[in-house]
Amino acid sequence: MEYLIPVGVVLLILLCSLRIVPQATEYVIERLGKYKKTWSAGLHLLIPVIDVVAKKVTLKEQVMDSPPQPVITKDNVTMRIDTVVYFKVFDANMFTYGAVNPLSALENLTATTLRNIVGELELDDTLTSRDTINGKMTEILDEATDQWGIKVNRVELKNIIPPAEIQNAMEKQMKAERDRRETLLEAEGHKAAVITRAEGDKQAMILAAEGERDARIARAEGEAKAIFLAKKAEADGLAALKEAGADDAVLELKKYEALVQVANGKAAKIIIPTDAVEAVKKSVTFAETAGVGDTTKEAPEDAKAKKSDPCCK
Repeated sequence: MEYLIPVGVVLLILLCSLRIVPQATEYVIERLGKYKKTWSAGLHLLIPVIDVVAKKVTLKEQVMDSPPQPVITKDNVTMRIDTVVYFKVFDANMFTYGAVNPLSALENLTATTLRNIVGELELDDTLTSRDTINGKMTEILDEATDQWGIKVNRVELKNIIPPAEIQNAMEKQMKAERDRRETLLEAEGHKAAVITRAEGDKQAMILAAEGERDARIARAEGEAKAIFLAKKAEADGLAALKEAGADDAVLELKKYEALVQVANGKAAKIIIPTDAVEAVKKSVTFAETAGVGDTTKEAPEDAKAKKSDPCCK
């Protein structure tokens, strides 16, 4: 029993001296007030009274959301801007001994850097240059916090709040721009409609003219073909008569038929060629029928005188 008490005390001290460091965490150990070492994740033995855990540092990425702060632009416009900083600790020793309060120092450095960058820009540039401001702030903060064991991964501008009068002016400007675009689109639409309608009318007139032209050509071709066929039939008929060996009498008869057709016309005057008249006079049958000439010879005067009167006998 005498030895059990000291052994129990020793075991209790050993159990109290064991430390388990979780993943993504580092412990800064001081021995007699002086930095000794940095413990990483795992099981470690702490010497009581001599060694102490000075600081527990997480290595996970952290987010620092800064409240909105007033910032003056180059053209003297005061805006309120809040930022979000994403960072992580890469050296627990430097983070512990680099600054009294590294997170507070990072927050103040973020505010001053933002004022410096925005102070060189005008209002319109500030509103349209978020990526540029984010990149510059990330570069400056990352370089400045290396001595604190902090790695700044990125900085984002969360909100940019201009003054109320500036917001009203911007809304009016946006409304005027939208009205201008609407008017422009309506004018372009009307112009396109007029052009399309004019093009349609032009095309319709062209098609109508082409249709009329094609119709006239078709009629002319039909008439020409009809005349050609009529002349061809007449020529074929004459050729057939010639091949059949028609004599002069038949040809004369054809001339007579042509003269009859001429006489049946409605013209007041008919001009007959001389050879046609001579041909008519030579034909007794046609002369008697048509009454064009008289081929009967008159009796002599002597014969008329010698004729006796039956009544006197």
